[in-house]
Amino acid sequence: MSIPLLKVKPQTQNQRVDGYDVLDEDDPQMYRLADAISDSDVNAIIWAAYRQIFSEHLILESYRQPFLESQLRNRAITVREFVRGLGKTDTFREQIAELNSNYRLVDIVFKRFLGRASYGKDEQIAQSIVIATKGLHGFIDAVVDGEEYATNFGDDIVPYQRRRMEARPFNLVNPRYGDYWRMRQLELGLATRSYYQVRRYQAGDLDRKVIRQAIPAAFLNMAQSMVIPQITPQRDVARATASSIKIPDMTRNGDMVKPMVKPVSVALPYRYLPSAPKS
Repeated sequence: MSIPLLKVKPQTQNQRVDGYDVLDEDDPQMYRLADAISDSDVNAIIWAAYRQIFSEHLILESYRQPFLESQLRNRAITVREFVRGLGKTDTFREQIAELNSNYRLVDIVFKRFLGRASYGKDEQIAQSIVIATKGLHGFIDAVVDGEEYATNFGDDIVPYQRRRMEARPFNLVNPRYGDYWRMRQLELGLATRSYYQVRRYQAGDLDRKVIRQAIPAAFLNMAQSMVIPQITPQRDVARATASSIKIPDMTRNGDMVKPMVKPVSVALPYRYLPSAPKS
């Protein structure tokens, strides 16, 4: 019994809102095989499909698929089958699928095959179950054969970012892997360094503490466990400045002798008056 797909509530995105803007260079260009009347038109369709699915600004010769290209040139397959074939190639698996978690792979596939971002974490979790049960090829088939793909692109149109408002398409600005793969490679690269690799480049007898310090994984764990004190510059500067200033002692002791002031004779204003005669 197959696991039913979890229901996801769609979010409001640009492609779900009717646009009233005037067509300009920010609007996506539609590549349709029915409109191709020359080899250059077919080449443009093939290049657009490579750029959309592989996210390459310049298609490398090693990434090209001559068998799929020849079938499309001879009209033996549709554009939908060509896009499906690109998603099942070893290039797509090695450059995208194997470098990301299932959650990010769902978001990347939706951006490149359906022209929209995933509806949050809920849809990524729901579609990751499809990847886990059916594999990468089964997930690509489920997306390409889905109703949303058929409604927007059909059998004859190369997928594109629907309702792009500004900037470049997100399939060209997203890196092929995110923080998950970078941190995973860092952990694997550091954790695989063993005692024998340290011993090979050292001479003489080594202490166990030295060996542990030489292994980066142990060093990172030690560095993460350290508690760095928070330094407040203003408080520290004020504290250092206050400690360097000497304040004079202004306190008064009880045995301190108060200064004595001698009386000074003062000439009063009425001194010039004659004194009363003595009787």
